Amino acid sequence: MNIEIRDAELEARSQKQLQATGSSSVEEVLLHLLETQEEQDRWLAENRDAINVKIRRGIEQLDRGQGIPEDQMDDYLARLKAKPE
Repeated sequence: MNIEIRDAELEARSQKQLQATGSSSVEEVLLHLLETQEEQDRWLAENRDAINVKIRRGIEQLDRGQGIPEDQMDDYLARLKAKPE
C-alpha cells in the first residue's frame, strides 16, 4: 500500500515525529502511533466502568453544590499537583 500525504502540515508533522523518535522511516512512525493508539483504546475499554463511576460521582457532587468555583479552579489544581502521591 502506498500512502500519499498531500497536506503540507501533516507532512511536516510526520517528518518532525520521525526526527523526534529516531525512527528510520515514516512507516515506523506510523506503526508506533498506531500501537500507542491501540494501547490507549485498550486501557479505555478496560477502565470504562471505573471512569463512568467517577463521572457520575462528580455529577452528583455538582448537583449537591459541592463544585469548585471557576475562579478557584487553577489554585485547586495547582495544590493537587503539588501533593506527593
